[in-house]
Amino acid sequence: MATPHKEQPRLQQLRRFVTEAKWFTQETWIGIGLVVPATLMMMVIIVYPTVRAIWISFHSRSFLQLDQVQWVGLANYQQLLEDPVFSQALLQTVFLTVGAVVTMYLLGLGLALLLKENLPGLGPLRSISMVSWVIPPVVIVIIWSWMLEADYGLINLISQMFGGPNRSWFGTKTWALPLVTMLRVWKDVPFVAIALMASMQSIPQEYYEAAEIDGAGRLQKFRHITLPNITYISMIMIVIETIAAFNSFQMIYIATGGGPVNRTEVLGTYVYQQAFQEYALGYASAVGTVMLVLLTIFTVVYIKLEDTE
Repeated sequence: MATPHKEQPRLQQLRRFVTEAKWFTQETWIGIGLVVPATLMMMVIIVYPTVRAIWISFHSRSFLQLDQVQWVGLANYQQLLEDPVFSQALLQTVFLTVGAVVTMYLLGLGLALLLKENLPGLGPLRSISMVSWVIPPVVIVIIWSWMLEADYGLINLISQMFGGPNRSWFGTKTWALPLVTMLRVWKDVPFVAIALMASMQSIPQEYYEAAEIDGAGRLQKFRHITLPNITYISMIMIVIETIAAFNSFQMIYIATGGGPVNRTEVLGTYVYQQAFQEYALGYASAVGTVMLVLLTIFTVVYIKLEDTE
């Protein structure tokens, strides 16, 4: 038979267990209650349309006759393999993504190195350099369309002063894709520069002072101190900008609509064209599903990089 002085600690443990169980249960239900609305919203806004689009990609369906749906299996995906415009759009998407991300990173790195210096007159330049980042894409396209307009555009006026051509630059096969790539770069370079500059400013100044004592020059300090310490942020920015560039639609559609002769057609504009101009909803969903798979790969890389911090 247990004595009273031995039962008392057990009773206290039991009470503590009951109290902790009540607290845990209460906290758990509060957490579930907070998560449920966001989860439901995400299911309605993101998950359902995504799953629905994948399901439609296996059907023949037109926007003109939404009630007529026919199961075609992988026929839409087989058509993609034989579609020269899709192949062109995919290659041009890769060109735009690689060109924009490489140019954006190099310009952003150069701008970050300049802006972090405590030179006189750099204060206003820091503010001005961020302007393109906050301008809406529609306004960016209008500004550059005006500057590149034939006859009275600023670029053409300068070109004619030096004996150059006078042309509608967005309407030329050679220049259309590099120009829409330039629009993407012009908008996001400040974003990359801010992130890199913040990373550079977190590097302890003692590293540079020790390097100076050892006789290191600017280039050596950049190579052996700055670059290794901004590697993580650089990789994050490259992956983020890769996803954004690969998903380009708005500026390209406003500037060229995918033309001339499909020379600026990318996967984003091709999905729109097939869905809302050709009314081929099933085929457009197949193109969108291909984009989803490729963007998922980039997203997984981004999450892996986040986990390595």
